[in-house]
Amino acid sequence: MLLYIHIPFCDSKCSYCAFNSYVDKFHLKQSYMNALHTQLEFELKAFHVSEKSIETVFIGGGTPSTVPPELYEPLFKLLKPYLAPNIEMTSEANPNSATYEWILGMWKLGVNRLSFGVQSFDKEKLKVLNRAHSSSQAIEAVLNAKKIGFENISIDLIYATLNDTKELLQKDIDTAFSLPINHLSAYALTIEEGTPFEKNPSMAKETLSLTSWLFKEIRSHGFEQYEISNFGTYQSLHNLGYWNYKDYIGLGSGAVGKLGVERFYPTTDLEDYIQNPLHRRVETLSEEDKKMEELFLGFRSCVGVKEEILDKEESKRAKILVDEKKLLSKNGVLYNPDYLLADELTLFILS
Repeated sequence: MLLYIHIPFCDSKCSYCAFNSYVDKFHLKQSYMNALHTQLEFELKAFHVSEKSIETVFIGGGTPSTVPPELYEPLFKLLKPYLAPNIEMTSEANPNSATYEWILGMWKLGVNRLSFGVQSFDKEKLKVLNRAHSSSQAIEAVLNAKKIGFENISIDLIYATLNDTKELLQKDIDTAFSLPINHLSAYALTIEEGTPFEKNPSMAKETLSLTSWLFKEIRSHGFEQYEISNFGTYQSLHNLGYWNYKDYIGLGSGAVGKLGVERFYPTTDLEDYIQNPLHRRVETLSEEDKKMEELFLGFRSCVGVKEEILDKEESKRAKILVDEKKLLSKNGVLYNPDYLLADELTLFILS
């Protein structure tokens, strides 16, 4: 069982961001954290969570570092009996709000992995993306985390923006690998509906050659690519849990939960969520929907796809891909050697 906690508060709204986040509702922090506690009590029972069975916790957003550690404390106290030994507990953070004191406070609560939303170390690119931090703040935040005791540190970088060049991305990569990180996420800029970039779609410019070069450059530093956007000498257990199709509690406004073939969708309206954190929409997936999700997730990661879930015709199409060396078959599992082709492979098999 995995647990995801959504924090919807942000210092600023990035130009590309379509997540459920707000820059003008900081006065609701305490009320929101209280609502999270109410929902967590309910979900622990609804999911029949037993002691020491939560394998990973991931606090995402929004910006979790905009909420002080003391407001997280009641959640961690409630969770304590349910946390597995040697649990991975990750929090996302933005360099400008992840102060030394915040990082130390989360460390004392039990968080043992940090993922910093760096996106770039280039001043002009940060400005275009409307990021609220500087390059020096990003470097300082990572170094502070290491100083405090964090061994598992990740950073996010964004590529495929209009003005990206090999030289700019090379500088980002060189700076990233000068820091004590063991994980890196590289995300292509996508234009999402309802974001400032929607009015300027030319801001996203991905080319296969540049993406392939970037991925090769990251791997050359000894970071294994274990999913289309994730690299590291450490593989996030929370990420792997999703790709292995494990169940997860989604805590917070707009945080999706999964139990078997059921999906749970709390309201994305912050005030409504605070008023009624237990109200949610339930969706039941068909077996075909489930299979499609397993293929998309398996082929974009090192998890792969079990051949036994395919029907006769799908198995024939999968064999064609194996014969063409587009897929590898090992011990009843199909693996994709080129994650950039994940969607095409899935659609071909299911066609």
